[in-house]
Amino acid sequence: MWYQRIIQVSKISDLRNKIIFVLGVFAIFRLMANIPMPGVNAENLKNFFNQFQMFGLLNVFTGGALDKLSIVMLGLGPYITAVIILQLLTMIFPQLEKIYKEEGEAGRQKFNQYGRYLTIPLAFFQGYAMLVFFQRQGAISQLSPVQLFSSLATITAGSLLLMWLGELITEKGIGNGVSLMIFAGIIADFPSSLGQIAISWDAARIPSFLLFFVLSLVIIATVVLLNESRRNIPVSYAKRVRGNKIYGGASTYLPMNINPAGVIPIIFALSILIFPVMIANFLGGAGGTVGAVSQSVANFLQEGWIKEAIYFFLVVIFTYFYTAVTFNPKSISENLQKTGGFIPGIRPGDSTAKFISYILNRILLIGALFLGAIAIMPSIVGALTGMTNVFSFFIGGTSLIIVVSVVLETMKQINSQLQMRDYEKF
Repeated sequence: MWYQRIIQVSKISDLRNKIIFVLGVFAIFRLMANIPMPGVNAENLKNFFNQFQMFGLLNVFTGGALDKLSIVMLGLGPYITAVIILQLLTMIFPQLEKIYKEEGEAGRQKFNQYGRYLTIPLAFFQGYAMLVFFQRQGAISQLSPVQLFSSLATITAGSLLLMWLGELITEKGIGNGVSLMIFAGIIADFPSSLGQIAISWDAARIPSFLLFFVLSLVIIATVVLLNESRRNIPVSYAKRVRGNKIYGGASTYLPMNINPAGVIPIIFALSILIFPVMIANFLGGAGGTVGAVSQSVANFLQEGWIKEAIYFFLVVIFTYFYTAVTFNPKSISENLQKTGGFIPGIRPGDSTAKFISYILNRILLIGALFLGAIAIMPSIVGALTGMTNVFSFFIGGTSLIIVVSVVLETMKQINSQLQMRDYEKF
């Protein structure tokens, strides 16, 4: 039972300290997320987010720090964008791909270091675009050159600090630091979502409320099913005779998740979807032909069904892309061959790699389509219930996928550590 797991965790000092460390980092993040930049007009800022719904998505992406215009208003966006750019470049530059895939842990560390370097100019540029755009919309007062530079330095430092805290969680805590930081921001908005329920309650809309919560439960169940579903490929090990003893001969399976990329495609798709809108809105105030074209692009990308179609497409594409970057069938085939394992009916080597790729592509299509459908589900639920802007936390989509996926992944890591300690005792 779940309470027994909690008791087990509380008795293991190492695991308990890791959880306390993660909660401490969450507290620091939430403190910084509530320290606003100078010159913020709260009423104008609220009207701005009501007008530009795309920035509501960005607010989720930053963990609720953007709608307060805090010192960490960019969240982990620049770092994630930098990682996306570098992973895309691995498909163009073989040397970069070699560093990422073939040089082991040292190569991964070097690749991550490149991502940190790239985060600095991206954070500075994104911060500048956001501040100038907010000034034009009247959300903040006009800043002098000195104030603008100091604000940019603060925003960039805030993003780098969040990046460092996220990596600390990954290194010393439990789970993926980036996903957990975004998770903390989403959960922090839970009380305000409950407040919206109380404020907007209307007995005449009870049927819509019921339909809404039924669909919400369906979304949650679908997310759990997507994360837990897998295809098992049977694997056998050849018998080996050493002296008078026979080793091997066991049969097991190779588990392949329906969605091996987890929540990462959602985060990637959000960053790519928001970036051109932000640039178009920034250039829209320039005037002339550039301003008119940019404003048209911004309006086009924020059109309801167009935005959702692009969002769905990006989620599907990034599911395939991220899996291709992180999952290497050839490496799995070589490892099986080295340990004496084989898939019954399939020759070891290239044939095994091709078979694994074939299975992966078939199940990945299902996972990518399901993930894309869940991502755009808020719009569908809102259209059916007439509650487009209410209970955004509960209807799922981006927020719900991140929350459920992070909770499931964290629980798996905690359970695996508990099982390791059980084996050690045995």
